[in-house]
Order: sequence, then structure tokens, then C-alpha cells
Amino acid sequence: MAEDIVAGVLRQWQQVHPGLDTGPMALIGRLNRCSALLQQAADAPLRRAGLSRPEFDVLGTLRRMDRELTPGRVARETFASGAAVTKRLRQLEARGLISRRADDRDRRVAHLSLTDEGRDLIDRILPEQLAYEATLLDGIGERRREELSEGLGELLVVLEGRLGSLLD
Repeated sequence: MAEDIVAGVLRQWQQVHPGLDTGPMALIGRLNRCSALLQQAADAPLRRAGLSRPEFDVLGTLRRMDRELTPGRVARETFASGAAVTKRLRQLEARGLISRRADDRDRRVAHLSLTDEGRDLIDRILPEQLAYEATLLDGIGERRREELSEGLGELLVVLEGRLGSLLD
């Protein structure tokens, strides 16, 4: 099996710092490297559709929740700042993919929903995006993918418990 780039870094650290526990670096370094590579590669179908990953996340959130949402709820669901969501919402609204409705009682509150065009776009691109992501994972068996997913789920629960309050 070929050696990944992180293995080389770990070996270099062991040479200059024998006995150093590089276990955390092995895991976090590989997660960071995978994340960087996926960020570069995984958005090709989205780019072809004229969407950024954050815009896709907003459209996907509105579609999967299948009801009107406030901008604050979209921000929480997409793990984005309010300012970033506001910018994305403006762009998506200008493209006719989402609509905004003022609250009947409080005009400061907006309710967001997909337009027919937005729903059609997300329904068309999601299967294509998922198929593309599946090709990125080719070479890793289904059982191993499930194990990796479960392990990363465990890590996510731990990190959200420890870091979640720091990020809010």
C-alpha cells in the first residue's frame, strides 16, 4: 500500500523527536488533508451548476427541512455566520432560487423558502453530487466506509461536546 503524505511527516518528526507521541497528529493531520483535498475536488458538479458549496448547503437545508426557515435557522443548520448566510441569501434570491416573505406580525423577521426553480435545481443536482462523491470514495469497500463513517461520527460527538460551546 502506498504511503500517504502524513506518514512521511510523522516519520520526520520521529527522526528529530524520537519517542514523541504523534498519534493525535496522525489522525488530525489526515483529517485535515482529506478535508483540503475534498474541498478542492468534491464541488465539481456544484461549480458546473453555478453554485458554491455554501450556496448548495443553503438550498439543501431548505429542501431537506421542507418548510420555511428564518435566516437564523439556516445559519445554525449550515454552521455559518449570520453575515455569511445573509450574503448567500441575497445571491440566491437574486438568482430566483429562494424567496423571502416578511412575517405577518414582525416585519423584521423573514421566512425563506425555495422557489420552484430552486427546488428543481437542488433535486437535479443532489443525485449528481452524491454520485460524484461516491466515485471519490471508490477503492474503499462498503464495510470500511461504514466503519470510517461510524468512527468519524464518534469523533464528531466528542468534538461537538468539547468544542461546540466554544464555537457558538
